[in-house]
Amino acid sequence: MSSVRVFVGTRKGAFILTADGKRKQWRVSGPQFAGWEIYHLKGSPADPTRLYASQTSDWFGQVVQRSNDGGQTWEPVGNKFVYDGTPGTHQWYDGTQHPWEFKRVWHLEPSLDDPDHLFAGVEDAALFETRDGGATWSELPGLRATKGNLWQPGAGGLGLHTIVLDPSRPGRMYGAISAAGAFRTDDAGSTWRPINRGLHSQFELPDPDAEVGHCVHRIAMHPGRPDVLYMQKHWDVLRSDDAGDLWHEVSGNLPTDFGFVIDVHAHEPETVYVVPIKSDSEHYPPEGKLRVYRSRSGGDEWQALTDGLPQQDCYVNVLRDAMAIDRLEPCGVYFGTTGGQVYASPDSGDHWSPIVRDLPAVLSVEVQTLP
Repeated sequence: MSSVRVFVGTRKGAFILTADGKRKQWRVSGPQFAGWEIYHLKGSPADPTRLYASQTSDWFGQVVQRSNDGGQTWEPVGNKFVYDGTPGTHQWYDGTQHPWEFKRVWHLEPSLDDPDHLFAGVEDAALFETRDGGATWSELPGLRATKGNLWQPGAGGLGLHTIVLDPSRPGRMYGAISAAGAFRTDDAGSTWRPINRGLHSQFELPDPDAEVGHCVHRIAMHPGRPDVLYMQKHWDVLRSDDAGDLWHEVSGNLPTDFGFVIDVHAHEPETVYVVPIKSDSEHYPPEGKLRVYRSRSGGDEWQALTDGLPQQDCYVNVLRDAMAIDRLEPCGVYFGTTGGQVYASPDSGDHWSPIVRDLPAVLSVEVQTLP
């Protein structure tokens, strides 16, 4: 029987949750790296025993950890992240120019076919790459060359938080930056272009239709239909049917179109999940009711999924990297909250139950589907 491993990064360590294919009984192991912020933890699609974790601390700095045995043991690898050439400046909160400064790794994205090949999205926003399992890192500077001087931090910083690889085109990759927008490369990261046409930021930008400067929270794609993208923006849920060339809003009947996570069903490319949050100043579910919303039509028409989720006095948030979907049938959906709960649905969202309730605040959730 197949099994799953759910990797959870928190404010105070990493946890690995394991279950068989029924996903009824769970074993919780951890914390790994106790006391450290784990921004992201993810396994290689090419080798399920190879894991990477971003371990960070305001006091001790940034460490990338690697496991070669599925998380039983870990070793620090290379942690030298140096911007290519003269870093230059980007826009600061007050509109002045500010030098690029490396702070931490927000997101780790293993390549689809080589466990030693890995991408890292960092703050201040840039894309780094390793081809030797993390021993050495080099920047792909073409991304920052795409009007990087106009990028400005969001409330949480200027971070490259989303990296999406196109399985049908090895050279195509997407990145999303808060608060610069979405970008695409078709030549493996050498050159990039903004893909923000159709985004409208009337509350955030002097020019609401600017080419860059939009606060994109997350991008999701179904691997079987890679030209269709879904986006949770600072405000608005959007869809593109042409690889990001043009976006249109699909917020439909959602109670609010503010949120952080968005993901796509493993076997149904038109089935999408979001978790609406009340507003950009009140980071909790509307009415104190924790609801995942599912659209089976690619947006516009949304259904609240509540069975097993708290429907009163719930004031947690679900951060941008804190939802994942396994590949079993029916697929499992997982998300973690800032209150330390990790919820699982083994039936595509119809019914939910907590795997664990009392972890530190959850920063990221990823899942591996094992044979």
